[in-house]
Amino acid sequence: MKSLRHTLSLAGLLLACISLPAHAQRAHIGPHFGYNFDMDRAAIGGQMLLPLSENVELYPSFDYYLVNSGNQFGLSGDLKFRMPTGYGSAFYLGGGLNYQNASSGGVSNNDTGWDMLFGFESRRGLAHPYIEGRVLGHSNTSFQIGAGLNFTIF
Repeated sequence: MKSLRHTLSLAGLLLACISLPAHAQRAHIGPHFGYNFDMDRAAIGGQMLLPLSENVELYPSFDYYLVNSGNQFGLSGDLKFRMPTGYGSAFYLGGGLNYQNASSGGVSNNDTGWDMLFGFESRRGLAHPYIEGRVLGHSNTSFQIGAGLNFTIF
């Protein structure tokens, strides 16, 4: 029931953001790498930024954790709120839903939870480097830090 309330709240927030007037923004896609301190694992992945308004973006991402055996990955569907700082850069905050899957030796574990993120991104040129922190709320809460590049696609 609690998970359903979170999902409905996120859907309502997303619909409210979509109804805002669109501004001249551009979509981005790119790779990233990171490290989850609580899982003690490095990660590689990718993300996409889809503008909903001048300072709000839909931010889906994927993480593949480098484990010794088996597979572990995470999917996130977030909203990102940019706070322009001038000079072609922005701090941002966000959050949303996060799904984690770990499998090894024919046994699989799935866990749906939430995540919160914060970061800093350059917005100069066609490639935008960024660094961010992310808290993943699941049966075990964890923290990871990551960095990457976002490339303008249209």
